[in-house]
Amino acid sequence: MVTDTASVMRIIEAGEREATVLEQGAIQVMIDDDGGMIPLLAGFHNGGAINAHWLPWFRSYSGKKYNDAEHGAFWKADLLYHIAGNFPCIPNFGPGEIIDGVTMPPHGWSANQKWLFIAKGVDEASGAAWALSAMESPDKAMPLFLKKIDAVIPGDPVHYTSITVKNNGAVDIPINAGFHNSLGAPFLQPGCRISGAAERWATPPLGGEFDTTTRLVPGTEFPSLDRAPLEKGGKVDISLVPGPIGYTDFASGVIPHRSILGWSALVNPMLKLIYICFFTGPLAAAEDDIVLRFNDLWMQYGGRRFTPWAPYDGAADLTYCLGTENAIAAYACGLKYSRMAGTVLGAPTTVSIPAGGEKTIRYGSLFAPYEGSVPDEGIRSIIPEERRLVITGISGESRAFSADSAFTVLKAIAARS
Repeated sequence: MVTDTASVMRIIEAGEREATVLEQGAIQVMIDDDGGMIPLLAGFHNGGAINAHWLPWFRSYSGKKYNDAEHGAFWKADLLYHIAGNFPCIPNFGPGEIIDGVTMPPHGWSANQKWLFIAKGVDEASGAAWALSAMESPDKAMPLFLKKIDAVIPGDPVHYTSITVKNNGAVDIPINAGFHNSLGAPFLQPGCRISGAAERWATPPLGGEFDTTTRLVPGTEFPSLDRAPLEKGGKVDISLVPGPIGYTDFASGVIPHRSILGWSALVNPMLKLIYICFFTGPLAAAEDDIVLRFNDLWMQYGGRRFTPWAPYDGAADLTYCLGTENAIAAYACGLKYSRMAGTVLGAPTTVSIPAGGEKTIRYGSLFAPYEGSVPDEGIRSIIPEERRLVITGISGESRAFSADSAFTVLKAIAARS
């Protein structure tokens, strides 16, 4: 087991972006202040390091602040100007809109505004390296305050994050919340396998961003990833990652209410690497937990023949990535739609932050090498045990990875911050 000490430092990364770097012997993580973007989550493998996260070809490195008059024609939105890897989506999961008189950006303020770095350190009790940052809603009509802790723990190949959402207003506020884990080459390759805790799946209804890019039947349910209905007839196994095929699809799966742990995963059997997102499940949730109820797959395999995905409108889409996202939201249709829908596949699509109260989301992103063939064909289940996650493959065989699935260390750091 890796026991290297953990460290934290502040840097200026490409594009003059201020960032925090967390490291220990198994993993490197770089978190930008801008939108909480995580362009780098690297693991060590065969003597080298490999990044799991998506780094878009169109990401701006000019160092200039986004200006709609100058940049809007190509990038369309500030979010796409600086998007990369994983990022938190609060209080919106989906397109920009006006809601409650508030102009809400795509995927919320947490993905667009600059996080205020407050402090960093190494926890004496656990040896974990951590960083604390915060963000206040820019609109008093939705008076939310966010406090974020990022951490790595010696021995765990995991980036841990907690975000506490406080409502400083006099009325309850229903919100979306999620993490937009986006994986790219060189980790993402044809032949990778997608798995999730969900047992039932659905595609979003017509009227959204996937209408003209999808190969799947819109607005339909299906029982498993290997039986997704094609619009041209027949079914396709979307758990098997193809190469760029000229389509961009989205599917949501509901996490069973009996789940102690929510999770999604991508396995690369050629490189023998595994990426797992894990979070508190509905059955284990406390009153102050934000529970993510859906696995969301954003399958960006080349269906967007318009900027910034393509170099010009009508050109081939140059963008190949996969979102193994997890959220409480109605598909990726936005907060307004989520409030109206109420439920999808029987699960709630918003979480209410009580007036004067707060709730917290805790999340882990694990990236590690493995030996043998246990997860090669995908993952059947992930069971949390003390200080580890036990993975059972399709074959029925199991293996374990070191992880604090109960977020004990993260909770302790938050209580002292």
